[in-house]
Amino acid sequence: MNLAPISYQSPFSWRYGSPEMRTLWSEHTKRQLWRRIWVALAEAEAEFGLVSPEQVQDLREHQNAIDLQRALEIEREIQHDLMAELKTFAEQCSLGGKVLHLGATSMDIEDNAEALRLRQGLGLLLEKLSSLLAIFADKIEHYADLPIIGYTHLQPAEPITLGYRLSLYAQDLLEDYQTLSELQGKIRGKGFKGAVGSAASYAELIGAENLERFESLLSHKLNLPFYPITSQTYPRKQDFVILSALASLGATLYKFAFDLRLLQNPLIGEWREPFGTTQVGSSAMPFKRNPIRAERINSLARLLATYPSIAWQNAAHSLLERTLDDSANRRLILPEAFLVTDELLMTTLTILKGLEVDETAIRRNLSNYLPFAAMERVLINLVKKGADRQAMHEHLRQHALMAWRALQQGQPNPLPQTLSQDEILLNFLATDEILEIFKNTTQYLGTCVERALALAQRIRQLINS
Repeated sequence: MNLAPISYQSPFSWRYGSPEMRTLWSEHTKRQLWRRIWVALAEAEAEFGLVSPEQVQDLREHQNAIDLQRALEIEREIQHDLMAELKTFAEQCSLGGKVLHLGATSMDIEDNAEALRLRQGLGLLLEKLSSLLAIFADKIEHYADLPIIGYTHLQPAEPITLGYRLSLYAQDLLEDYQTLSELQGKIRGKGFKGAVGSAASYAELIGAENLERFESLLSHKLNLPFYPITSQTYPRKQDFVILSALASLGATLYKFAFDLRLLQNPLIGEWREPFGTTQVGSSAMPFKRNPIRAERINSLARLLATYPSIAWQNAAHSLLERTLDDSANRRLILPEAFLVTDELLMTTLTILKGLEVDETAIRRNLSNYLPFAAMERVLINLVKKGADRQAMHEHLRQHALMAWRALQQGQPNPLPQTLSQDEILLNFLATDEILEIFKNTTQYLGTCVERALALAQRIRQLINS
């Protein structure tokens, strides 16, 4: 389909989302899809002798002649956007216009078009997500064995590797990728079942015995599977499931961005998002280097998280065979959810491609906090030599408190020296044994390296399959 680059218009989306995603959710594309479905319907009805070949050809010739100005002019008068487009299309087709929309209700057209847009939108997102995962795999492999301090409760804990931390985000992203891929393959349209889902109007036209072949023909023409049972609309639960999956992806990206904001703080200073040579951080403070991209991700992901709640209400409140109280909000939440998700992925791609890793800051933090991580190994070795685990835990805790005070006063971490000279500990471990534990602390990484590399390999296998 030749999509004209007309942006979807909403209160904010003029600056968010790729041109392809904005085009997909534009008025122009929506009307192109409506016309495509009308033509497919006429083609199918022609197979049953209801529409002549000349009428079908007339419709095909005018299928792409979108006249938005004329359609909006009619809509202002009749207050029905689909009927306005139908009248516009019919005006252009002296032969085919007379049979347009035969047997159909509005949602036979709109819901099938929406399903096509949802599927294509997921395709655009999956392309970007695949690119993002590939970059994560590169970064994981590059930093698989670079030790860093891990943090729990926002306090220094034990060492991991940078590649392993990146794997935490990548593993969630991979699950998001698999979920969205599966959902894309499951998207279904309403099909052609009329005002309440009974397909009575079509049965009247072609006979009930022909309905299955009729819908199969249209499903093939549109390359879209249909729900076997619908009301006037396809089940609104489909929207809820899709938006929930997008919100889940948003949560993954939110965590990455929030962690980046913490690590970009100069007090830790290990990571930084890219910052252009002419970029301005603050109108008042020329020195500022604010993490605006990560903050944008957190801001938009919060918005994305609200959409599943509205979609849930649409699904739950769709009374009997149809109410219209979902229509107005769906015109916003569906395109905006996709535009926001698109923007989140593009922004994360920009960050990850230009991610700055400050290994000097990493070494500084390791020097300050890595000795604390050695204390668990000291405790384990003390107990192996017969020491009381609870008594040693308290004794080591007192040493740790003194070490914290030294760090707060700007001194190096004294733990290697103080523990290796402690007479109580020397009853169980020799000085050289204690110092050796501290010397090899950077090797206290468990299986971080192996598991990070395994995930990177799995990512490559799945996205290239």
